[in-house]
Amino acid sequence: MTEKLYLADADLRIFDSTVQAVNDDLVELDKTAFYVTGGGQPHDTGILRWNNTEALVVDVRTVEGRVWHQIQGEIPNVGSEVTGIVDDERRHQLMRTHTAMHILCGVMWQRWQRVVTGGNMDTLSGRMDFELDEFPPGFAEQIQELCNEEVAANRPVAVSFLPRSEAVLDRDLIRTKVNLIPEAVEEIRVVDIVGLDKQADGGTHVASTGEVGRIEITKTESKGKGFKRVRFVLHDD
Repeated sequence: MTEKLYLADADLRIFDSTVQAVNDDLVELDKTAFYVTGGGQPHDTGILRWNNTEALVVDVRTVEGRVWHQIQGEIPNVGSEVTGIVDDERRHQLMRTHTAMHILCGVMWQRWQRVVTGGNMDTLSGRMDFELDEFPPGFAEQIQELCNEEVAANRPVAVSFLPRSEAVLDRDLIRTKVNLIPEAVEEIRVVDIVGLDKQADGGTHVASTGEVGRIEITKTESKGKGFKRVRFVLHDD
């Protein structure tokens, strides 16, 4: 299986790897720092270089348990030693957005004791769904203010790994449905916005909430009883 280097180091942008398999324009590497689409976070893009040749990485997905990099341009041969370069701007924007989603989750739980039921994101924008019957009066303005207070607090974002037997006993992780992670996963990756939100999560995040930028709640939607959606964008100011 491809080793996912970003799980341990979200700041890694350049790495060396070996081509394990090729299928048309798809390339499998023995290790990668390119984020694989999943958990609501889109894939990274960037470049593969080898033997004075380079090609674009335009998609990264898991198919039947294998990680495939879709390549635009010349395709390296099996066994080739390649250097991967992750698009830094796109990755950092996605990291900011993913951390913003966790801020939103944490605020929603601490203020209203409501759990997240789903979400999706793009660069500097995202949506989150919550188990909520009705929006409280002034909800959008209030949650926006509370989220930006957490940005201003510049809370550290810590990543750790726990044995599954310990993770299932953590009340915060139980709340975020760690029990839904397949039984085969013996080690749980935990992302902790210290003092605000803790989740089992495989995504990439900034080092502190201060890096996120200003959060603007752009829309709240009712999708039915017990199903409410919140949309947001991020700003640099």
